[in-house]
Amino acid sequence: MIKLQVIGNLGKDCIVNEVNGKKVINFSVAHSERYKDSQGNPKERTTWVECAYWTDRTAVSEYLTKGRTVYAEGTPEADAYTNKEGKVAATLRMRVQNIQLLGGNAGEGGGNGSSQGNVSNAGATSAPVVNTSASSVGGGTDDDLPF
Repeated sequence: MIKLQVIGNLGKDCIVNEVNGKKVINFSVAHSERYKDSQGNPKERTTWVECAYWTDRTAVSEYLTKGRTVYAEGTPEADAYTNKEGKVAATLRMRVQNIQLLGGNAGEGGGNGSSQGNVSNAGATSAPVVNTSASSVGGGTDDDLPF
């Protein structure tokens, strides 16, 4: 199995679609990398990953908004196509198996961790489970965390 992991920001609000009676949450994650070229000039490269999260429980979609920082992992796919200029290009896609919300929305000043949570879809037949931070589940505190 090949597994792709990406941490980045959502480029726009997610879209919930229905395909053949099954629900899918579609969203795009951008990861930017800063580096210096061979002449020492600063450069930035952004890689976009088109994500599809197949699930019947779409409540997480309200949190998948433009600017949100997320961690997503799943199975990658690459599609080649010819762009408007006639050049061959590629799209990186991922069938998401796990999503973790990191920080806050872009308008929340980066958040303080209170909006972190996990959403996973470990198997094709299992329902996703939403876990929020320890401070909001069972009345625990950050001191209860093992790390």
